Amino acid sequence: MDVAHLLGPRFFSSVPSPSPPPLAGPQREEGRSQALKGAEVGDLKAWLHAHGLPPCKVVLRERPSPDGKHRPIHYVAASEDLQAGDVAFSVPNSLVVTLDRVLGNETIAELLTTNKLSELACLALYLMYEKKQGKKSFWYPFIRELDRQRGRGQLAVESPLLWSEAELDYLSGSPTKAEVLERAEGIRREYNELDTVWFMAGSLFKQYPFDIPTEAFPFEIFKQAFVAVQSCIVHLQKVSLARRFALVPLGPPYWLTRLVVDRPYKAGEPIVVWCGPQPNSRLLLNYGFVDEDNPYDRIVIEASLNTEDPQYQEKRMVAQRNGKLSVQVFQVHVGREKEAISEMLPYLRLGYVSDPAEMHSVISSQGPICPVSPCMERAVLDQLVDHFEFRLARYPTTLEEDEAMLADGNLDPKNRVAAKILRLEKKMLHACLQATYEFIDKLPDHTVSPCPAPFAPLLK
Repeated sequence: MDVAHLLGPRFFSSVPSPSPPPLAGPQREEGRSQALKGAEVGDLKAWLHAHGLPPCKVVLRERPSPDGKHRPIHYVAASEDLQAGDVAFSVPNSLVVTLDRVLGNETIAELLTTNKLSELACLALYLMYEKKQGKKSFWYPFIRELDRQRGRGQLAVESPLLWSEAELDYLSGSPTKAEVLERAEGIRREYNELDTVWFMAGSLFKQYPFDIPTEAFPFEIFKQAFVAVQSCIVHLQKVSLARRFALVPLGPPYWLTRLVVDRPYKAGEPIVVWCGPQPNSRLLLNYGFVDEDNPYDRIVIEASLNTEDPQYQEKRMVAQRNGKLSVQVFQVHVGREKEAISEMLPYLRLGYVSDPAEMHSVISSQGPICPVSPCMERAVLDQLVDHFEFRLARYPTTLEEDEAMLADGNLDPKNRVAAKILRLEKKMLHACLQATYEFIDKLPDHTVSPCPAPFAPLLK
């Protein structure tokens, strides 16, 4: 099964047309902030149709929240049987939020996003200001829906960016936890720069002349808005920088395009879209779910040449000649662990070379470094074994304990999604370990001891 999200984000190409008017400021139609007669305020689909959404072949359905603490999740389902190539729905420009429309000036938009603020931060700030207007905001039904969803994915779990410190401990031992903390720190830095947007963006300044962002909105509120935006944003291709991210109701938002299904759907079946080739760590961080059949899942191994090595510069030159860096990141894709180990071996062998004559031979030769000696090959493989065993030991639970935990039907949803990603990471590490042992088994002489390596490459 491809990595999919219930109408979550995806990447696609688009050709822009002339820009519609900005969303903020005096160009807003009089009365647009009020719901039309016969349409309940907050009824997202009625609001969309009232403001230009053509007749479509989808309906909004509800899925209960497993923990019972939050309102049910909305998802988009087919309202009738669909065949591949059918247009499920199309979204007019008037319901698309992009940065140039929010800030009212494409030059300012590009300036901001190439400096210290991301498009997501600017869009989050705009939505916070709109939410402050309550039902007077044109976007009230959409904002209400974002609040309802709380950035939750298919498993009814929020992004770990909104988890408590105790809940983040569910990810102990996983590099995903470090990714979450790094992203959270990045959001904090952007929050500290929000006042820059307010002062530079004329449209926001005129509409909210007394609401300096960091005084009007605490950091936690901004973080919640940021997570809500990142969970339903779309990265557009072949458009200007200020339009490359779009946000509309009924995500995924589409800019001048239509949602065309690529396979048959039965009436009532949830419509899913591809989130792109993202690993599960990114799916969890952005959308709050994990796909156990994700063919794009991967872990990362960082190898680096030892800078204390007297031959560091020569080795660095050889690595670059073979398309590698002095600090090289290796992607280990699920199901291709042995292939990744094979790719790493020449780089690690280079780090183990210590004899000047051997180094001269390596410099003179072309292509990747082949096995130089049995003892060196054993040392390289032993280092890999140690690395994978070390990473597995950092997890507080074993693979078997994860399996037992997931068999518990009453497991907390956040604990469950964390246990799923830990299990998947451990499976890849075990596969790496198994592949390394297979290389060891193929050594011609198992009695050879590993060579000493005073300047062995570093792994993390």
